Amino acid sequence: MAQPVAIIRTKPDTLGPEVRKFAQAPLRQTAFLNSVPKCGTHLLRNIVRMFVPTEQHYDREFIQVQNLQQHIGALNPGRPAFSVGHLLFADISLMALKHANQVILVRDPYDYVLARARFSLSDQLDHPELNPLKNGAVSVEQMMNMMIFGIPGKAPALREAFTFHAVAWLGTGVHLVRYEDIVGHLKDLDTPAAEAYFRELLAKFGIAIPEDWRDRVRVGSSREHSATSREKLSVGMTLPEVLPEAQKQAVDFMAPGLRALLGYA
Repeated sequence: MAQPVAIIRTKPDTLGPEVRKFAQAPLRQTAFLNSVPKCGTHLLRNIVRMFVPTEQHYDREFIQVQNLQQHIGALNPGRPAFSVGHLLFADISLMALKHANQVILVRDPYDYVLARARFSLSDQLDHPELNPLKNGAVSVEQMMNMMIFGIPGKAPALREAFTFHAVAWLGTGVHLVRYEDIVGHLKDLDTPAAEAYFRELLAKFGIAIPEDWRDRVRVGSSREHSATSREKLSVGMTLPEVLPEAQKQAVDFMAPGLRALLGYA
């Protein structure tokens, strides 16, 4: 039986013309941004795009195991490109990414719960399995718990999402990046520490930092170019700014040691 198809309703991309305002050096090796969903993928994607020629942007779709064969050309080592996706740790993923510079993006699991709940409740996500949960059908607390424990047959648990999108990849030659580190250095972009951070970050994608890197990062990180930034989501319920203590304890029960493994504890 075919699985229900989720549709993400976003406005057209506006970053391409901005990228073309800067001189670009072509990628010499395939670069792939892999991430746990709802961990700031669009933010890092747009920053990296500012350093890659538009003809090397593979932006037809986020690459996942389900559509990998359709988009395998994006990972062809003979035609280096920058692509993005949520590839599970699997044999076909390993073989497809053998020659790529791969970065794994994560965020604090506590904040992930809120981000995932907010997006799942938004009008921007049209998902046959999740749509019935909107408009007050469940409470905020219940929704957060479903993001932690999953929904049988409909949505994965937090432990599964982080295990197969991030943890299983560690120790295999990938580069781990934390969303909070990116945001922290964006706030102090004019400091030597930020320059050192973004120099190292871009190097993980095989990109040498140019003199005008700050201008590029500022444009790429602008929320106006993010299709899924928080202020662009239409959510009919109010979620807390910080995960409540009961849900924090649930995260720690569901995935003990996860936050420490990722550098959050």
